[in-house]
Amino acid sequence: MTDRPLTLMAVHAHPDDEATGTGGVLARYAAEGMRTVLVTCTDGGCGDGPGGVKPGEPGHDPAAVAAMRREELESSCAVLRISDLEMLDYADSGMTGWPTNDAPGSFWRTPVEEGAARLAELMRHYRPDVVVTYDENGFYGHPDHIQAHRITMAALEMTSLTPKVYWTTMPRSMMQRFGEVMREFGDDMPEPDPAEAAALADIGLPDDEVTTWVDTTPYSGQKFDALAAHASQGENIFFLKMGKEKFADFMGVETFVRVKDSTGAALPEDDLFAGLR
Repeated sequence: MTDRPLTLMAVHAHPDDEATGTGGVLARYAAEGMRTVLVTCTDGGCGDGPGGVKPGEPGHDPAAVAAMRREELESSCAVLRISDLEMLDYADSGMTGWPTNDAPGSFWRTPVEEGAARLAELMRHYRPDVVVTYDENGFYGHPDHIQAHRITMAALEMTSLTPKVYWTTMPRSMMQRFGEVMREFGDDMPEPDPAEAAALADIGLPDDEVTTWVDTTPYSGQKFDALAAHASQGENIFFLKMGKEKFADFMGVETFVRVKDSTGAALPEDDLFAGLR
């Protein structure tokens, strides 16, 4: 036995991603005494600037946006009681097809082995018992999410560690409900065209393929506040339009697919640390 606390490491692409997909588990396990480590891979410089100015528009300064988003990320970490924040500080690659995908220093352009080596050093330092990141498609195809997946899985291969490993996901039943809620709160939101609707239908997994359903309802308020800490991106954070009560009802469970395990914990499970305590 060891006095080292059980440790969760979440590897995310941008500031604010930590709150969207894993804010509940980060808050819950911090409250339960686990060490929570957040690795954020990019600087978020392709986010909105002050006043909502978009990348490529006059007045958008990626360096200033990155500095602002760093402050917001630190505020979010404080809300979620995250123990340790590590930033790899690669340049934000932007959305699929943006020129920034291939800009020098962008995360998407960074060799996987380079990013993985840096992440492997952090894994050796923190020795996580649970690692969470995205699936091969970055959940919805964002280049930086895909790259975060790639370096995480490669980093694990570089170490002798055997943590439980999870990919974030969403059950299809929740995706359907999400579409309904978006239409309810997005008055100016047009109906998706057939191609967009088909793409949305492919996000997530059939409910019976989701291995892990973690109830984080008591921590929904923290998750909402962590999202709200990223105020500069508020236009892009749809969930804030719900208000806390509706948000807690809709976002009170976080779901994952378990892809590596040496504990033998039975599936489905309701605890990322099942088999470890």
